[in-house]
Amino acid sequence: MSTNATVLYDAPGPTARRRNAIIAAVFIALLIAVGAWILFVLAGNDQLTSEKWNPFVKSTTWTTYVLPGLWGTLKAAALSIVLALILGAVLGIGRLSDHRWVRAIAGFLVEVFRAIPVLILMIFTYYLFAEYAVVPSSQLAFAAVVTGLTLYNGSVIAEILRAGINSLPKGQTEASMALGLGKSQMMTSILLPQAVTAMLPALVAQMVVALKDSALGYAIGYVEVVRSGIQSASYYGNYLPALVVVAIVMIIINLALSWFATYLERRLRQGRRKSTVADAEETDLAAMENMPGR
Repeated sequence: MSTNATVLYDAPGPTARRRNAIIAAVFIALLIAVGAWILFVLAGNDQLTSEKWNPFVKSTTWTTYVLPGLWGTLKAAALSIVLALILGAVLGIGRLSDHRWVRAIAGFLVEVFRAIPVLILMIFTYYLFAEYAVVPSSQLAFAAVVTGLTLYNGSVIAEILRAGINSLPKGQTEASMALGLGKSQMMTSILLPQAVTAMLPALVAQMVVALKDSALGYAIGYVEVVRSGIQSASYYGNYLPALVVVAIVMIIINLALSWFATYLERRLRQGRRKSTVADAEETDLAAMENMPGR
């Protein structure tokens, strides 16, 4: 076996490497050919002309369409993410409760909200709020989008937190109980912070889902970045450039969110590592001071 072999497979030999290189070259050539064909078709339909892209050089396009839609997306996503984290923490802890009836209610809510599509939740809450005048008519679509995103993502986050808490070593729970901590103290001070750190990539992925799903508010008339992009395309007649710009805006936002999550996770792990080292040094110092003959 080659020294470069892994646990799953042996390192490829000269023949396999040549075959893999040929396959990769053919695949890349096919991608280039497909890309060139797409560009040729778009150019033939006058979709790559400067007139189609000029509206995005004007400030009025951004202030009238893109920026208001982007604000609608960020506003709905930010509020729903905060509320979903709160709801997810409540339901996730509820599913780990010592009381059976609490576990049953939390489990029922999680399964129901997780099973219903987000768009159905938005439409249902939209007509529910409209029927009983829960919110002003001007905020009806916004409230329905936030509610739908909160219910769905909160139920998913509850399962993420529950899985994160269950994945922690049992020694954490046993040590907390040995110190005399109550269930709420143990959960908030010991288990939940560790679970959040461990599950942070999954939590961020769910936040990205909430950000993208805010575009579903288009179905109930909510003005977000996709709807505003289509409105600008209807006005200028440049659907492809408008959708490309909207896609780039969403990619930048998601990349920024992922970068922030990576940075936050690294800081949390560094802080925990430093606190662990400091506690170990204090323990060693106390042990040395208590040694006989000192």
